[in-house]
Amino acid sequence: MTTTPLSEKTIRAGGQDIFVAEAGSGPAVVLLHGGGPGASGVSNYVRNIDALAEHYRVIVPDLPGYGRSGKHMDQSDPFGHLAGAVRGMLDELELRSAHLVGNSYGGAAALRLALDTPDRVDRMVLMGPGGIGTTRALPTAGLRSLLSYYGGNGPSRDKLATFIRRYLVHDGSAVPDEVIDARYQASIDPDVVADPPLRRPTGPAALRTLWRMDFTRDRRLAGLTTPTLVVWGAADKVNRPSGGLTLATTMPDCDLRVVSKTGHWVQWEQAELFNDTVREYLDGRR
Repeated sequence: MTTTPLSEKTIRAGGQDIFVAEAGSGPAVVLLHGGGPGASGVSNYVRNIDALAEHYRVIVPDLPGYGRSGKHMDQSDPFGHLAGAVRGMLDELELRSAHLVGNSYGGAAALRLALDTPDRVDRMVLMGPGGIGTTRALPTAGLRSLLSYYGGNGPSRDKLATFIRRYLVHDGSAVPDEVIDARYQASIDPDVVADPPLRRPTGPAALRTLWRMDFTRDRRLAGLTTPTLVVWGAADKVNRPSGGLTLATTMPDCDLRVVSKTGHWVQWEQAELFNDTVREYLDGRR
């Protein structure tokens, strides 16, 4: 639970509303949440905001399609759309640059922003980011569960509980019912059900979209000098942990930390370790 008082506002960025919560003061750190059903900024980082706000100005948006932000997504280039929204948010907050911390979908947004406009990103911490080898292998069981949530008979609490407890974390019994309940209610927003923000590309341009969403096919990755720390749960069932080594051996300034007995949600499952690691890295210690 976050006990630090949060200031909240909705700003206009990239042509749509972006909800932003803030806490603390100091160097700006933007926390970008994952793309699972019912996700939002504050709920994704509920175990991290207090610790980080002691040292930084912590900025926690709801990404487009989620929480209290606008629901439009450009499905032809999802990561580019997210990066543009975050960049627009930085503009509206009058921030020339910031540290970015991104989990999964949010990690992909951070990486795309750094590739497109590296001068806007100071340091990055990426946890199990999406888009690493996504067109080179079949989807994982966890990713299939995520992408099928709005299909078939539609969303249900049981489907969400299965995704979170079986695929999102290493120890499903550690996730309380209230987390499932809150995310389920958020996931059945009528605007989201009608147009889910994260879904499998379809149509004639699907292959082009998939290639855009695979950073290992982006030649800019090998020249991206943004200092980056990749943190990956060894038991991640959504995005393959091998992606961490791919980034560490491709990017010029990239460290890798693999966390045992941990799934896709490192910042929640190993909060104390994660908070200490992020503070040390953003302060320039390795």
